[in-house]
Amino acid sequence: MAYTFEVTVDAADPHALADWWADALGWEVEPGDEDFIRRMVEEGRAAEADTTTHRGVLVWKAGTAIRHPDGPERAPRILFQRVPEPKTVKNRVHLDVRTGCDDPEAVVERLIAKGATLLHHGRQGPYTWITLADPEDNEFCVAT
Repeated sequence: MAYTFEVTVDAADPHALADWWADALGWEVEPGDEDFIRRMVEEGRAAEADTTTHRGVLVWKAGTAIRHPDGPERAPRILFQRVPEPKTVKNRVHLDVRTGCDDPEAVVERLIAKGATLLHHGRQGPYTWITLADPEDNEFCVAT
């Protein structure tokens, strides 16, 4: 049997990082359900401490996800989950952002202007890429 998957990213501020990545990829943050969250708290199935407000909307404090605008058939969702510890070492798994026909250098410039950090340019044979870090220092590559 073949399985599906989602990518999970640990974050200090998962909602802000999800916003950043949704903008970076042209994806959308999955909408929350404030009524559901309130009902879970009222029924005692969750605590007020499990919630927070992000951009004026009641959300789960634990995190949020982003998805491709064409749906899960196009690409797996990315979940951003709150963790207490800061990032301390290089990622062992990272995203490769494929720019298609868009100029990767222009994409890199846009992402740096939005808070990414340039780490280095890479090359292996005919393949080139640019390694960046997102606002929480998670590495990712940009390539065609």
